[in-house]
Amino acid sequence: MHSLPIQTFQPRLKVLSREQALAIHTAALEILEKTGIKMEHEGARAMLVDAGARPSEGDWIRIPAYMAEEALKTAPRQIALYDQNGKKAMALADENFYFGTGSDTTFTLDLESGQRRQCVMADTGRFARLIDGLDNMSFAMSMSNPQDVPKIDFIYVYAFAEMVKNTNKPIVFIADRRQDMAKIHEIACLVAGSEEALRRKPFLLNYSEAISPLRFPAHVVDRLIFCAEKEIPLCLPSGSNAGGGAPVTLAGAMALGIAENLMGLIIHQMTRKGAPFLFGPNVSALDMKSTVVSYGCPEWSLTQAALADMRDEIYGLPIWSFAGATDSKVVDAQAGAEAMLSIVTAMLSRCNLIHDVGYLEYGNTSSLEMVTIADELIAAALHLTRGIPVNAETLALEALERVKDAGSRGIFLTDDHTFDHFQEALFLPELMDRSRYDAWMAEGGKDLYRRSNDKARELLASHRLEPEMAPELAKEIDQLLGKL
Repeated sequence: MHSLPIQTFQPRLKVLSREQALAIHTAALEILEKTGIKMEHEGARAMLVDAGARPSEGDWIRIPAYMAEEALKTAPRQIALYDQNGKKAMALADENFYFGTGSDTTFTLDLESGQRRQCVMADTGRFARLIDGLDNMSFAMSMSNPQDVPKIDFIYVYAFAEMVKNTNKPIVFIADRRQDMAKIHEIACLVAGSEEALRRKPFLLNYSEAISPLRFPAHVVDRLIFCAEKEIPLCLPSGSNAGGGAPVTLAGAMALGIAENLMGLIIHQMTRKGAPFLFGPNVSALDMKSTVVSYGCPEWSLTQAALADMRDEIYGLPIWSFAGATDSKVVDAQAGAEAMLSIVTAMLSRCNLIHDVGYLEYGNTSSLEMVTIADELIAAALHLTRGIPVNAETLALEALERVKDAGSRGIFLTDDHTFDHFQEALFLPELMDRSRYDAWMAEGGKDLYRRSNDKARELLASHRLEPEMAPELAKEIDQLLGKL
């Protein structure tokens, strides 16, 4: 008789009960219905009023709860992102999770000198190529606002073009206005082969933001509508940060952020039902000493875990999250501690698309070394979240008998069971040093920062895209940029 296989329990972090999740959702609906939204886009405001929203003073409108419920019904429960070769790369659904970088940093740590300096276009390309070569990073964002673009008004178009030339992985991109969106979409269509091909297999996702509390500027709504029309996957995580743009209490900040997200979803689904929308606000905390929105605080990790609970209990939509970032100004112990806390909690919460990996200085500075370290931290967290398989092979009773029979010479290191299973049973780090002191000194006595710098340099020097972008396509993109 064969025993039934024992399913492996995979650890999961939950922070909200269903009752708590429903209370936050109800509060978000009350904000929409009683407080309302400042809608500065005339076309969207008229569309909403025609559908049943109630105009209030000035640009403010109040949104009945049923409009949010209808939008939640039509939004897709999963979003597929592809690489630029047309292969499915990310299935944003259920408990699947994927990590990637952030965008819009003003400064970066120079790989050669280690000094903090302003970002240039080459940095955007370097980060994209590094992400392409790292095993645990699934998507790229620009990680820079390059200061040397030919026309600063089109900074996001130039950054997107640099990314598509340096990675085949999916891209999360920023745009400032509808004009930017149109140019980025044009480049993406060139890469995909056609607009229809891009619709079928999107390799890009737009990141946009409303302004907390409750403000929807016209240019933000323009981007929202453009993405819905073109079926470009979109997220709209307003910065409802506790104590700043939102109430200082996390429940209140979440309710406000979710209300803003629901407002975006309503417009999005009214524009095109079934267009892909990634749900979730950014709910961090405003540091009361520095007035900085913290990227290393435990509050943001807690609210992202709570949002995953709300996805599971109520919304069913894939969600937006963050991890792998720090408020530290350098790659140091603080950076590692804060990054690992957010990586582990995002993974244990089963958030879906997890961005901002590699940020220093609360998102003001980027670091190739920090991204490289975080890639290994993600690998370690993956080992944790997979749980412990329990079966006849892993219980290793036969191996124990063999070691016992070997007497004083018996050791598991020499048993075949160890050779057969050590690679999946044990986490084997590349950057984290476990060598003996003498061996470490013989290798130069390098700390983690130095080792991560070496790895980033080596990867950037050796990694090649598979396949590299065709010269004809690169020329077409350059010609389009030349017409900006």
